[in-house]
Amino acid sequence: MGKHGHKSDAAEGVSPDGGKTKAIRLSDAEYLKELRRLQIELVKLEEWIKHEGLKVVVLFEGRDAAGKGGVIKRITESLNPRVCRVVALGVPTEKEKTQWYFQRYVAHLPAAGEMVLFDRSWYNRAGVERVMGFCTDAEYLEFMHSCPEFERMLTRSGITLIKYWFSVSDEEQERRFQARIKDPTKRWKLSPMDLESRRRWVEYSKAKDEMFAYTDVKQAPWYVVNADNKECARLNCIHHLLSIVPYKDLTPEPIKLPDRVRSAYVRPPITDQTFVPEVYKP
Repeated sequence: MGKHGHKSDAAEGVSPDGGKTKAIRLSDAEYLKELRRLQIELVKLEEWIKHEGLKVVVLFEGRDAAGKGGVIKRITESLNPRVCRVVALGVPTEKEKTQWYFQRYVAHLPAAGEMVLFDRSWYNRAGVERVMGFCTDAEYLEFMHSCPEFERMLTRSGITLIKYWFSVSDEEQERRFQARIKDPTKRWKLSPMDLESRRRWVEYSKAKDEMFAYTDVKQAPWYVVNADNKECARLNCIHHLLSIVPYKDLTPEPIKLPDRVRSAYVRPPITDQTFVPEVYKP
């Protein structure tokens, strides 16, 4: 039970398939080795998406400090940003607030041969907007009814839509918040909205459950990632993503570099260039 007297958002020691999958416990070295292997497979997937003209959309949702940004970073680390791009929209402008709710997200959907990762998405309306009162009850209910139809429309158009919810316990979220406070390089991650969401843990749990009740549909199901362990969450999410989109290995053979063409060209003296001061030297 969590400190608020209810079970955590995450499944407590139970795998999504009821325990049929045997978990592999990894050391730090094994984690890095497996991450490298999966990242090589992601490059193969990217080449397949480009070759076949596929359109892939991946949504990353979940509580603050659940590790969404970390897994997105590991997915994109070795990929071509022209093929795989990240969309992380800010607060809507006054003009955008008057548009059809999905309109600003539609502008970022992929063309053929692209994969788009949404770091939070149109589900803001079912989460933060609902809990914080940034939308009316009528707007919320309209979203809940129209969202499944919108996503069915995307899948009918040929888009592969994958939705991940990163689930973290209240104790682990608290630990990560405290770690961010102590680390000057991470303190910027704690916005006033994050702190308010900490206070409204139960309200966010209720909003998430209602969102799943409406939008966990056959054509676009939710996949829950147990994110209490960041490293395992990254590996599990990437492994699952690779299993969802069938692909073939199109890796080209090693390339033989051509010989350089020699010429009588004389380059300007190196003293004509302005160098960065070498504060650090090998």
